[in-house]
Amino acid sequence: MVTAQGQNGRRALVVGGSTGIGRGIADAWADAGLDVTVLSRSAPAGPGADRLRWRATDLTDPDRVVEALDAAAAEPLRAVCYSAVHYGAGRALFRDCDVAEWRRQIDVNLHGLWLTLDRTLPALRRPDSPGVFLGVSSEVVYNAGPGRSGYAASKAAASALLDSVAQEESIEAPGGEALRIVQALPAGMVDTPGIRRRRPEDFDYSAYMTPAGFGPLARELAATSGAGLHGAHLVVDGSGAWRPVGDGRPASQSRALTTRTAS
Repeated sequence: MVTAQGQNGRRALVVGGSTGIGRGIADAWADAGLDVTVLSRSAPAGPGADRLRWRATDLTDPDRVVEALDAAAAEPLRAVCYSAVHYGAGRALFRDCDVAEWRRQIDVNLHGLWLTLDRTLPALRRPDSPGVFLGVSSEVVYNAGPGRSGYAASKAAASALLDSVAQEESIEAPGGEALRIVQALPAGMVDTPGIRRRRPEDFDYSAYMTPAGFGPLARELAATSGAGLHGAHLVVDGSGAWRPVGDGRPASQSRALTTRTAS
């Protein structure tokens, strides 16, 4: 396990934080002085990895996931992010997808989120100093599109789950939230290892966002615990700025698809 020391005993958890957007958030929370634990299949690597605690976790193994979450939430948490995602082997028509792929998307994109909420919300819920739960969403929630039926369905369900829990928290704490739930999604495609596995070797990523673009929002949430943002859906752009999704529908990343592809 990689170890790190947070400042002021503030603890954070990122599920799916070894690479991609989750890693950008984990690094930003470590920058903000939080003691960050990452649950993922692969260990964080590269610059800054030594600041992150890591526990190997496969979201398709629910018993081990619960064990890892319970260990991470044994003490109060300042912030939790769910960024784990399974896109699938490639964009494909519904007729070309098998039940194993569908079940993995549900296990990772939806059931893993449910388990994380179930096991970590008590560690975030404090009326005097609320914690914040950040769910990484996707434009597919608003746009669906061909070749992404399982991904779109599971991400839309995950977003609805977070919306419902956010409303329940408001009802249970009408004088002020005991915890806050925020959803954020990228304005465009993000250069991540998962995406690179689905692109040609000579692909040009210059127009893609980087995971570090989520850093400013993550640091803001660490500083404020999401004050004023409970229940918000935020679109993050390549500069690190963010806006409410209600200010403009996020651009669709769908395209025409008639046969199975690897992209």
